[in-house]
Amino acid sequence: MKPPPFDHHAPETLEEALDVLARTGEDAKVLAGGQSLIPLLNMRLAAPAHLIDINRVTALDTLEVTAEGVRVGALARHARVERSEEAAGVLPLLRAALRQVAHPVVRNRGTVVGSLAHADPAAELPAVLALCEGTVEAASAGGRRTIPAAEFFAGPLESSLRPGELATSAFFPAPPARSGTAFAEVARRHGDYAMAGAAALVTLDEDQRVSSAKVAYLSVAATPLVLDLTEPLGHRPPVTCDWASAAAYARDRLDTDEDIHASADYRRHLAGVLTERTLRAAAQEAL
Repeated sequence: MKPPPFDHHAPETLEEALDVLARTGEDAKVLAGGQSLIPLLNMRLAAPAHLIDINRVTALDTLEVTAEGVRVGALARHARVERSEEAAGVLPLLRAALRQVAHPVVRNRGTVVGSLAHADPAAELPAVLALCEGTVEAASAGGRRTIPAAEFFAGPLESSLRPGELATSAFFPAPPARSGTAFAEVARRHGDYAMAGAAALVTLDEDQRVSSAKVAYLSVAATPLVLDLTEPLGHRPPVTCDWASAAAYARDRLDTDEDIHASADYRRHLAGVLTERTLRAAAQEAL
């Protein structure tokens, strides 16, 4: 299969890329890793008149790790972030999720920010960004803005990026002190899109009691969904927490989607199982 015809642009600076985006607007798509876009083009599910290839914009190939969190530039590949010991030290959840993204050959080329901008509700990284309450930096010829994860994902394969905007980086904040994280998903085969997935963040107080517990879900709803499960866990030490009740609480609040891969009921069941599993693991890591 071949893509529909398009004009190819290869800017070498961010300013050049934004200038082309300003001129082409809604008729343009940005190419970074291409692991999502190229299949869409080949299947004629997307037909942009202009393809803006940012791979020569080396200023976007960045990975910055501080005590506050991990900032990933638009050209940083999955594999680079996955293999970063510094990033894993600040946010282990990021590595855990990246190891579930497709296969090594895809991670060698695909980009973290590209996955976020693609906004696939079955993808791992949007759920991680939503759970961490991260942000996406967007730039255009008219200026820059910071978009919270809660506002960035607008629907299936739809972000809140405006015509002429380029997602230049994403910031994943570090968890609070005394926190643990965990990630798990169920797929028919490793590397396939998950039928359901969950990422958990559990924080303990100074008395080793649960002060916060949140779970983000992928492949469950139209956008990444985050549930606060602190209340059903009752501010107790992890050893006495009723994780099964928290999972049941979550299941009752999940309005799951149905597709050819899983019924809504089966997907809700999987989400409940993964809720209990990831909460337990995150709490153990927090101790």
